[in-house]
Amino acid sequence: MADSANKVAGSVDGKYYVDEECIACDACIGEAPDFFEMDDDNGFAFVKAQPSTDEEIEQCEAAMEACPVEAIGNDGE
Repeated sequence: MADSANKVAGSVDGKYYVDEECIACDACIGEAPDFFEMDDDNGFAFVKAQPSTDEEIEQCEAAMEACPVEAIGNDGE
């Protein structure tokens, strides 16, 4: 389970975040490319935008489910 105390740098503030367990597999980007982006220099994904509609939230939830290391959380602030 993702830990909001270990968020990676670069994510926008909000409910969804990526923590340091990210292995840069691109699964989140495949599920929700409008909300996740890869930081190739540092080897992790980050949240570039927060969802606002039900459809967008579904995409972010699908990204969470697809993450093989559970590095995406939805309890951020």
